[in-house]
Amino acid sequence: MNFELTKEQRMIRDMVSAFAEKEIAPKAEYVDRTCEFPEETFKKLGDLGILGLPFPEEYGGSGGDTISYAIAVEEIGKACGSTGLSYAAAVSLGASPIYYFGTEAQKQKYLVPLAKGETLAAFGLTEPNAGSDAGGTETKAVLHRDEYIINGEKCFITNAEYAKTITVTAITGKDDRGKNIISAIIVPTNSSGLTVNSNYEKLGVRGSNTCEMILENVRVPKENLLGDSKAGFKQFLYTLDGGRISIAALSVGIAQAAFEKALNYAKERIQFGRSISKFQAIQFKLADMAMEIELARNMVHKAAWLKDNGKPFTKEAAYAKLFASEAGFRACNQAIQIHGGYGYMREYEVERYLRDMKLMEIGEGTSEIQRLVIARQLGC
Repeated sequence: MNFELTKEQRMIRDMVSAFAEKEIAPKAEYVDRTCEFPEETFKKLGDLGILGLPFPEEYGGSGGDTISYAIAVEEIGKACGSTGLSYAAAVSLGASPIYYFGTEAQKQKYLVPLAKGETLAAFGLTEPNAGSDAGGTETKAVLHRDEYIINGEKCFITNAEYAKTITVTAITGKDDRGKNIISAIIVPTNSSGLTVNSNYEKLGVRGSNTCEMILENVRVPKENLLGDSKAGFKQFLYTLDGGRISIAALSVGIAQAAFEKALNYAKERIQFGRSISKFQAIQFKLADMAMEIELARNMVHKAAWLKDNGKPFTKEAAYAKLFASEAGFRACNQAIQIHGGYGYMREYEVERYLRDMKLMEIGEGTSEIQRLVIARQLGC
């Protein structure tokens, strides 16, 4: 594979970078402090075609590849972790399952407005008793005549309060071995019996909308079933593989922001008569940060390239997500250390990067789950 970006990929990087610097970065502190979802920013991202970046033009998208999408996530995340997370979730978890597994009618009805940026979508997988053990889903959907009747509870669902549809996983029956069949069903958020709350007090990514959902006899047409009713588990595993690429890219973006802040501060901060960037202890920190960020970025692009070329990418997506999130946390932690006491203060922003980064080691599968995925891919 060629690690040199194409002309189109560079253009997308430059366009998103310029937009993020002008429109997103100036609002990042406010978004974090107020926990206010940047709705206006997402309208502008839609106008630019960024919300439909990896989808074909026939569905209202921009026809970009996964590498281009990863680059966009990195640039947005560099400007604001909250905005980056909601963007990644809107595309990878909200819209992508409909593109991967939806019927043509579902794509026209649900994917086209998402790709055009007219609305957002969400992915309802996690439950109070089904986090890392996603197979432990308890939400049930019973087919009654021409409708599914859904009952259950979901938690930690990104963008749900601003979405028009949520793809919900639910048990729809038993297989020949007596195991639960988990299906995916598109649920409009205006459905009777659906309650969406956003009451979480979070450590980081505070401006990204995070919700709990309660489904009480929610009725949706049976044609809202997404893909094969018996393949829901495999469908969301594939969805999560793609989502891990985006979380890895987001980790790289936040880490890059922390590194640049630390490098600039080290050059400006004078102690003992010279810039602290001249001290070997600081130089080694910066060198390690730069090295690990670049390695993480390369792994993200490799996983994205494999996905674009129709090759297996489960292991590489896990590599990217695991390494980028943990290396990113190290980078953000060292950025605070380089800033000393100032790094502990909100004014200097680096403490926000650390708070935002922590979720990257948890969401889309914890670091422990990534290691389990990798071990299984190795045949252990």
